[in-house]
Amino acid sequence: MADFFTKDASRNYDEKNSRLAPIADNMHFLTRLILKELPARSRILCVGVGTGAEILSLSREYPQWSFVGVDPSAAMLEVCRERMERSGVLDRCEFVHGYVQEVPGGESFDAALSFLVGHFVKRGERLDFYQGMHLRLRRGGYLVNTEISFDLDTEEFPLMLTHWERVQTLMGATPESLASLPRVLRDTLTVLAPSQVEDIMRASGFALPTRFFQALMITGWYARKD
Repeated sequence: MADFFTKDASRNYDEKNSRLAPIADNMHFLTRLILKELPARSRILCVGVGTGAEILSLSREYPQWSFVGVDPSAAMLEVCRERMERSGVLDRCEFVHGYVQEVPGGESFDAALSFLVGHFVKRGERLDFYQGMHLRLRRGGYLVNTEISFDLDTEEFPLMLTHWERVQTLMGATPESLASLPRVLRDTLTVLAPSQVEDIMRASGFALPTRFFQALMITGWYARKD
């Protein structure tokens, strides 16, 4: 995942995605509702934290929560740290450079969030990715996961691709990058069908992954650790 985000790309990430704010705002709104029953002093693990949008969303609503953000991109973590400092929440945050496996073990988190990260994780590493979050959750803790997810082999995919190209155009895609989009979804990213994602989540220990969000190919699930 680190190779996707250079220093310049990290600093321009939020601006590039700003035209998709209605999608992100709804995803964060629903996440705040899902996690509303967590304890007042919850500890939240943000995997692939990026520039920290989920921390800002939750920290405003839940002023006693603390956060651990982990990301393999040092550039992203630098931008995230600066953003948290400007927003006055840096004292509630810790940062880990690396992957979820580098976060100290033990069931110490009330929720784990993975927003638009899973499709960067290779198929053979996906089970370990979700297990890493499961192992760090307290009993009853939540996983909230969103990623690009669609069955690329269905007859519906060409129509979905047309609309997904419009999303990419809003983000600054060129005609050349649009032409390569089907290959990128299959080979550069690891886009799985929703049923495959749910199977892997179950295999990692989450008994009942439940879809709560969809915006074209962006799909979201929540699940609890028994």
